Amino acid sequence: MRNLLLISLVFFFACGSDDTEDNPLPTYTIEGKWTYQGNNLNTMYIYENGIRYTYYCIDDNCDSLYNTFQAGDTNALPGTNNYTFINDTLRVDLNFGNELITPITFECDGGEAYFETPKYSLHRLNSKCN
Repeated sequence: MRNLLLISLVFFFACGSDDTEDNPLPTYTIEGKWTYQGNNLNTMYIYENGIRYTYYCIDDNCDSLYNTFQAGDTNALPGTNNYTFINDTLRVDLNFGNELITPITFECDGGEAYFETPKYSLHRLNSKCN
């Protein structure tokens, strides 16, 4: 009887492991500072609270300069773009009736955002993905 109880307990704990539990994929956000790979276009976007700000740089070390910029500061270009990011789909109002609507796939632990519709990537500033 004692062996049966011991076997039952071992079986219960072996079957009650977390191995069958679904492990959800990490959720990433578009919020933050983004540049093109290697910053080859000298452009940075800051996505924050539903507004996309655009910044340009003509210096040699743009990443260093971009680290000092804050959303909405005087370094941003005039005009902003409203955006929403819902269920991995980004919708940016480009003004005058134009919109960018694209599914986004994140790679490199959220450091790279691949825009599926226009087929390009942005890299999170200071990520190791550049």
